[in-house]
Amino acid sequence: MSVELRSITKRHGRGAAAVVALEEVSARFERGTFTAIMGPSGSGKSTLLQCAAGLDEPSSGSVSLGGVELGRLSEAARARLRRESIGFVFQAFNLLPALTAEQNVALPLRLAGRRVPRGDVRAALASVGLEDRAGHRPSELSGGQQQRVAIARALLSRPATLFADEPTGALDTTSAREALALLRGLHDQTIVMVTHDAVAAAHADRVLFLADGRIAGELHDPTAEAVAATMTRLEQ
Repeated sequence: MSVELRSITKRHGRGAAAVVALEEVSARFERGTFTAIMGPSGSGKSTLLQCAAGLDEPSSGSVSLGGVELGRLSEAARARLRRESIGFVFQAFNLLPALTAEQNVALPLRLAGRRVPRGDVRAALASVGLEDRAGHRPSELSGGQQQRVAIARALLSRPATLFADEPTGALDTTSAREALALLRGLHDQTIVMVTHDAVAAAHADRVLFLADGRIAGELHDPTAEAVAATMTRLEQ
């Protein structure tokens, strides 16, 4: 599913006290591609991700997922679209400590009133290499394993688009590399990832840079060195 942002602006507050988080940002994320979003602190990265995912509404402009303009949908219809077509992975794993890995993976769909075949849950865990950890609770898993459970949960509904906000921020180097390899291997999903890590961004097909709420450049087939150099220039 492609994602398109057309001249979106996002303001917080009103009048002289208003803060512009995004200003006239246009971008397109093609189906099956992996894009990293980078920029200095306060550049609007997370706001862009939230608007693109339909978690927040832009003050002006439009966002379309798979050709469907989100602004034309009711809140119920947007929620249904998110539930059926979008997956989310965050820095905080958001796993319930009392539930097993298997139960955590199934929980969002169960809360939505959907029947979740156990075989599908086991297959999702197997896809992230955790088929033998289905009965373990988060406290019995490493940070990297917990993030893999979170990725399995996001993939259970087979979403067309996956949004990830600093998915490796709480992981050690080895665990981060494993999580990124999983994301890199998802050829059918459109992946949009916010990160501050040049090495993580280098796993993407493209890096989109933000500064002061505007697009400040992009790199295709990025290397960690090229990403770091661009970030250094933007932060000066």
